[in-house]
Amino acid sequence: MEPFESIDFYRLDDLLTEEQRLIRGTVREFVEENIIPSIEQHFMDGTFPREVIPQLGELGLLGANLEGYGCAGLDNISYGLIMQELERGDSGLRSFVSVQGGLVMYPIWRFGTEEQKQKYLPRLATGEFVGCFGLTEPDHGSNPSGMITNAVEDGDEYILNGNKMWITNGCVADVAVVWAKLDGVVRGFIVEKGTPGFSTTLQQGKFSLRASVTSELHFQDCRIPKGNLLPDVQGLKGPLSCLTQARYGIAWGAVGSAMACFDCARKYTGSRIQFDKPIASFQIVQAKLAEQLSEITKAQLVALRLGQMKEAGTMTPQHVSLAKRNNVRIALDIARICRDMLGANGVTHEYPVGRHMLNLESVITYEGTHDIHTLILGQSVTGIAAYS
Repeated sequence: MEPFESIDFYRLDDLLTEEQRLIRGTVREFVEENIIPSIEQHFMDGTFPREVIPQLGELGLLGANLEGYGCAGLDNISYGLIMQELERGDSGLRSFVSVQGGLVMYPIWRFGTEEQKQKYLPRLATGEFVGCFGLTEPDHGSNPSGMITNAVEDGDEYILNGNKMWITNGCVADVAVVWAKLDGVVRGFIVEKGTPGFSTTLQQGKFSLRASVTSELHFQDCRIPKGNLLPDVQGLKGPLSCLTQARYGIAWGAVGSAMACFDCARKYTGSRIQFDKPIASFQIVQAKLAEQLSEITKAQLVALRLGQMKEAGTMTPQHVSLAKRNNVRIALDIARICRDMLGANGVTHEYPVGRHMLNLESVITYEGTHDIHTLILGQSVTGIAAYS
């Protein structure tokens, strides 16, 4: 296939700074050179391209919108553009960076002690350490308040027991931010790899996010020092605030997946000859491309406005819910339509569309399902919580 051509029908580049465009261009080039050539093979093999982790750190992409401790301190629109370009490569790549920055580094940066920040953040920023985030449990996904993982105080330690499931990076993580109930209240704990009583299991058999490490975390009388408790947060507001950061990145990342599929389908239909002419000349194909262009443009506008509000400090979790819900849904719809436009070729690894389609089946489920974000917006509109 020909090199990727960006979609900017409403000239949104005119609203970006020169630095933001430069950052996007740098990440786009990195993805083209280091991800696109090998990602299909990684997807087929069920492996994550761990060789790129140091490069992600060198480029300042890990915790990119955090200040200090070796982090790049970029603005939130630049961060969103990074997520867009990474997910244009693969959702698994964006997931790795999103988890590292939004779900591991952010809670330590926001709720941790100075000692914890100095110990972990610089190493996470370079990729020397890989992190994971333990919230979801086998029987508690959309209702995290029902978690049964718990910690009890014992002298200078806490004893942690429980299981977490669907954890990105779990088996390769050097440090886990784990949420458990202490005296009935949700608290955050930092658990290092190799701690006795802490083990992981690789989750097999996925048809989605195959170029991503997904794991179960197991804690059996796992003793951790009291100094590993995140002191400045209690209750679900801690993990939910982390999810808000990650969902923000997903809203941008989904646009990248949609752009990749659209670009592929547009080029394919322009070169695929049937009935002695390219199928792009047929009205039904043009109608599909026009619809996709419209939805991508709207999603770009949503993401950009969300970034402006986040930068101004006016963004709410409900704003993020709308963006995550809308942008992932349109990306999945576009991937499915593009797969159809490629015909039988759409189910081969010669083209990226099928891989993006399968990945987005996970993206629409994790970090709050489409239906849960629907109910969040419903509560925002009516003032009535339908899920409690």
